[in-house]
Amino acid sequence: MVGTDQVENDDFKLDAQGVLRLCNRICIPDDVDSKRAILEEGHRILGPEIDRETTEKVKLIREKIKTSQSRHKSYHDNRRKDLEFQAGDHVFLRVTPVTAVGRALKSKKFTPCFIAPYQISKKVGNMAYRVALPPNLSNLHDVFHMSQLWKYISDTSHAIHMDDVQVWDNLTVETMPVRIEDCEITMLRGKEIILVKLVWSATTEESLALELESKMRKSYPELFD
Repeated sequence: MVGTDQVENDDFKLDAQGVLRLCNRICIPDDVDSKRAILEEGHRILGPEIDRETTEKVKLIREKIKTSQSRHKSYHDNRRKDLEFQAGDHVFLRVTPVTAVGRALKSKKFTPCFIAPYQISKKVGNMAYRVALPPNLSNLHDVFHMSQLWKYISDTSHAIHMDDVQVWDNLTVETMPVRIEDCEITMLRGKEIILVKLVWSATTEESLALELESKMRKSYPELFD
């Protein structure tokens, strides 16, 4: 509110909408109720504008989520299609190589995780299959989830050799150390720790892994003779 005694009358003008202005400023009566009414009207007009902006943002987020879900579903459907088998198909059985100390073998080199191939005898439910297992795997339940199987692409030039391994009931297969490749000393909490680089035999290939010398000496003393 600007008093009329502070400016020249020529500074006050009515705009095209009949609003009294001082230069570029809107003049309002020096009245509490009028000021409150003007502020409430301003908030009422501004509110829908914010709501529209928020609605647009929410709509955009939903569209992105829908696109992501659609992409994920497409990948899942394609992946599931790749995992579907028919009676008579041959598949590899997924197993986890473990050491005699009872833990999974973690190698810097790729460790084979599939043995076989074995033949699918029938589908069980929507996501499981019955597999014809050889006598050395008779301890295993012969129905497997599709995620435990990997399709074998038949090729007449392939000479198929069944893996003669003993798989435990929890689908793990024991790997054995073949030789010590190297050793190194590292510091742990101010103490010297001796590590040995062992070559492990994992089904059809070998893998390298660093192990504690003390634990390996206890589990496989013949390697250190």
